[in-house]
This record gives sequence, C-alpha cells and structure tokens, in this order.
Amino acid sequence: MALSLIVFDCDGVILESVDAKTKAFGQVAEPLGAEARDRLLLYHTLHGGVSRREKFAWLYREVFHREITPEEMEDCCARFVSYALDNVLNAPLVPGVMDVLECWHGRVPMYVCSGTPQEELQSVLEQRGLARYFTGICGTPPAKAELLKGIVRKERIDPADAVMVGDATTDSDAAEAAETLFYGRGPFFENTAYPHGSDLTGLNRWLEELAGNE
Repeated sequence: MALSLIVFDCDGVILESVDAKTKAFGQVAEPLGAEARDRLLLYHTLHGGVSRREKFAWLYREVFHREITPEEMEDCCARFVSYALDNVLNAPLVPGVMDVLECWHGRVPMYVCSGTPQEELQSVLEQRGLARYFTGICGTPPAKAELLKGIVRKERIDPADAVMVGDATTDSDAAEAAETLFYGRGPFFENTAYPHGSDLTGLNRWLEELAGNE
C-alpha cells in the first residue's frame, strides 16, 4: 500500500497527559460530592475521547437529574483548564513518539485529531515544540470521526492509505467511520484485532512494513 497519512490522538498518544486530565476532572467534581466525583471519573475513564463539555453535561444529567446551565458549564470548563494545563505542559512524551515524528516528518502528512478544544490543543503543542511536525492540528468541535473524515478529504487520499493512532474506543470508532487503518496504544487493544503496542516504540516498524519499506 501507499502510506499517505498518519493521524495521532494527543492525550495518551503524543503526551502522557491522560492522568493529568483525569486528576483535573476529579478536582472539578470534588466540590459536588464524592458520588459526583467518582461517577465522573469512571465515565471519563470509559469514554476517553469524549469532549469535556459532553462529560460535564452527562454528569449533571446522570447525577443531578437536570441539564447543566451555561454558567455551570463555563465554570466547570474554566476550572478544568486551570487544573489541567500545568500538568499537560509538564507531561512526558509517550515512549517512541519522537522517533515516529522524526522518521515520518517530511515523508507523509501528519495530523493531530483530538477531543481537546482547538485553541488549547494548538497552544499546548506549540509550547511543547511539537507543532512543527504536523501539517494540521485539529481539535473539537466537531466530533473526532468528523475531524478524521475531514482530514482525509483535505489530503485527497484513499482512506485505506491512512492510519489513525489512538488509545481509546473513540479513536478506533473514528477510524472505522472514516475507513482508515488503526494502531492502538495501550492494554485496551490487547484482545482486539487491531495492531497495537503498550507504547509507540513498535509503531515505526509497523508503519515501514505497511509502506512496503521492509
């Protein structure tokens, strides 16, 4: 095949920032009580790629049995950003990701496709010195599947020649919706048919094999 595009999720794929955001969700919900905190953390764990706004809306519907108000939503989001930003900026890189970025930079277009809001995602990657590797950095809205489809359309390629790299079911679901290939990071994918690894140290070899270079 012709490997024509590589698309990465960010949290848990480029940066080891999933735990930083998990902690931030807990801090936001803590004043609302232990049940709210614990249920939000569980929901976040099970729905890694869902946007924070959807998670806070879910929390109010499921725990408080009402819709979140616009003021509450803005307060939750602002506190989440405040809690999470420093941890994300200081999060280590996922092992192997720099090798992949250095290897494929200039060879095929690379994009970021994340559930993080666009401006925040762009800022974090710029501050970490990583933005230069990517042809495009795409955050929400819209949802991840639509983002990925849009990237494939923009590059005018056969989706079968594209790879989505992710660590959550929202990533693999997006790849299926966009009809791209998928590479999973983390233990969730151990019992699936997807190629995967505990980190990204094996991704380069798989990509080279995919491109017919080995």
